[in-house]
Amino acid sequence: MRTRSLLWYIIASIIALFVATLIVPNVSIEGETIQYIKVLLLSGLVLGLINYFIKPLIKTIVFPLRLLTFGLINLVINILIVWCVDILFLELSIEGLLSLFLTSLIVWIVNIIIPKKKKL
Repeated sequence: MRTRSLLWYIIASIIALFVATLIVPNVSIEGETIQYIKVLLLSGLVLGLINYFIKPLIKTIVFPLRLLTFGLINLVINILIVWCVDILFLELSIEGLLSLFLTSLIVWIVNIIIPKKKKL
């Protein structure tokens, strides 16, 4: 069951990055079609892994801030995670704070829409 959930995080991240490159201005992946697909899959994989393994730890550590800001710190965490993925992949280009915010918003929405666990 746990690997299925991890797989869904990865799939959701790949879809979210793809949607962000289509509709958010100043978000693009450089290269030809094969290079585009490779970068999309790898960056989605890394984003999914970070969201699955590291994000819960960060949310636990900043729990008092989450209480004080009524959960708005989660938005900052999401933006920082997407920014880290942007830094790791030179071919992925997210220019500007608004584009970074919109991309993290798309990642958040897709993660809500795509189910993480199979209901029995």
